[in-house]
Formats: sequence, structure tokens, C-alpha cells
Amino acid sequence: MSLDLHFLLFLLLRMAIAAAFVVTASIITERSGPVIGALIATLPVSAGPSYVFLAIDHDAAFIAQGSLASLPVNAATIFMCLTYVVLSQRHNLVVSCGSAFAVWIAMASIIRQFEWSLTAGLAANLIAFGVCIPLLAGYRHAKMPLVTRRWYDVPMRAALVATLVAIVVSTSGWVGPRISGIIALYPVVFSSIMLILHPRIGGPPTAAVLANSAWGLLGFGMAIAVLHLGAANFGSAIGLSMGLATCIVWNLTLWWMGRRKRIAA
Repeated sequence: MSLDLHFLLFLLLRMAIAAAFVVTASIITERSGPVIGALIATLPVSAGPSYVFLAIDHDAAFIAQGSLASLPVNAATIFMCLTYVVLSQRHNLVVSCGSAFAVWIAMASIIRQFEWSLTAGLAANLIAFGVCIPLLAGYRHAKMPLVTRRWYDVPMRAALVATLVAIVVSTSGWVGPRISGIIALYPVVFSSIMLILHPRIGGPPTAAVLANSAWGLLGFGMAIAVLHLGAANFGSAIGLSMGLATCIVWNLTLWWMGRRKRIAA
């Protein structure tokens, strides 16, 4: 088997695995309501596979450096969510999603101009979430109507994440860890939620999923910081495992706290 064919087949396999993760998480999100859906959406179902495949191709130093660039991008994602949530209350899909995507791209373009330290990345997240969480609180409660799935839902979601993985894996060797870390954090799951749910159930219910994701996304930022420390000190495998464990424990804690509040009420 030629080297080019081997690379192509391996790339297709990676794309298929990552797409399966995201499609499964998106379907569960649609069926679970805005609260549980938000917790699932903030698990590393998109960035996780991208980082796993990067770890296969590169050393732990690459992963540690890439995660430093990913950390401030997480702050850009919460501003993207805020933009969509506010605009979707009164505007259509094109305006709401277009503006949200533009905010993310603009902030990511600014982020790539700087070398980020762990302290600076954490500070960016604390400031971003300190601003956005209170502003999103008023949009968290909305009734989730029944979603009727269309034939193109699964292919579209699979194509989105597969394309992301293909870009990350194929370009990582020449764009370096910083750009790879930024691309890996593109919010594929949130994008698919907006694009699929908004035309069917309207802006406010879709916005409720994203508004409920704020605390989970904060935990995701912590997981990126843990990934950096783990990869830098113990290697890629341990760093990735520590990051995943951080996300799972954080989201389970959020679910347990929410459940206690509902029982008390």
C-alpha cells in the first residue's frame, strides 16, 4: 500500500470516528432538553477526537503548546454563544448564526496574534465567563418542543466534524501547535445545534440550550488547562485522560447540583 493511500485511509477512519462522537452527542442533546443537552454539548466530543489524533502524530510538547492556544479560544466560544442567544430572541437564523460565527472568527483571529501563557489563558476565561454567565442567566429557561429529524441532519453533522478533523490532522504538521489548537476548538457541536434546531423550534428554545451550556463550558476551559499541565508533565496520554476526567466530573457535579435544586423546589 502506498504512503499516500495509507494516509488517506487513516484520515478517513479518524474522520468517521470523530463524526460518530458528535452525531451521537447531538442526537442525545435534542432528546434530553436544554439542561442535559447543554451538559452533553460541553463534553469534548469534538475537540477530544481532534486532540487524540494530534497526539498520535505529534509529541507531548506539541499537545501542551496547542492547548495553551485552545484555552483563550474557549473564552471566544462563550462570547459566540452570548451573541447567538441575544440575537436569536428576535432575529432569524442567518442574522443570529452569522453574527455568532463572525464574533468567534474575529476573536480567534485576535487570539492567534499572541503567545499565550497558562495564567493569561485562565484570566481570559475568568473574565469572559464572569461577564457572560450573568448575562445568559435570563435565557436559560424555555420549553423544548418536539424535534422532528430531517434526512440531512446526521450527514450534515457528520460532515461538519469530519471536515474539522481533516483540517486539524492534515495541516498540523505545517501550521504548528498554536494554529492547530485554535482550529481544534472550533465549536462544531454548538454550530450544529444552532443550524439544525433554530429553523425547527425557533430561536429562544435553541438559545436555552446554549445559555445552559455556560457553566459546562467553564469546566471545559478548566479541562484544557489540566490537559496542558498533564501533557507537559506526564505525557499526552495522561494529559488527555486528565482533561476528559475533569470534564466528566465537572458536568456530573453540575447535574447533581441541579437535581438537588429541583428536588428541594
